[in-house]
Amino acid sequence: MAATNKSVEAKRFLAKHRFARITARKARLVADLIRGRGVNDALEVLHFQHKRASEYYSKLVRSAMANASHNDEGVNVNALVITDCRADDGPMLQGRMRFRPGPQGRAMPFKKMTAHLTVVLSETESATASSGAAGSKRRKAKPSKEA
Repeated sequence: MAATNKSVEAKRFLAKHRFARITARKARLVADLIRGRGVNDALEVLHFQHKRASEYYSKLVRSAMANASHNDEGVNVNALVITDCRADDGPMLQGRMRFRPGPQGRAMPFKKMTAHLTVVLSETESATASSGAAGSKRRKAKPSKEA
């Protein structure tokens, strides 16, 4: 009886790549593609994506999967879903702007940006329900109205 009152908390598995040498704006394009997908589907999408950020994110997804299998033995790695996938702005490289020559002897500044990439995995609800109380949240079919 007491087990049914407990709320089952979904386990989260995190992987971060801080100070990645890519701009956050470019990395967000790839992050939006894989957010909400299953890990196997996301790895397939990343494999065929022609963006440099896809390599970073495929390594992050694999790292988060390894964290899940290593830290918690009861997790089905194939049933994990990417619940959070972010690309936050990092600091400029070496904390300053760079300069390259411009027209008429001017100096043109440019920034070498970095990003903090984050991937969070959690189990799907079907995998959590099958490991918990089986069939506790089933609905009954509504009777049809015939007039």
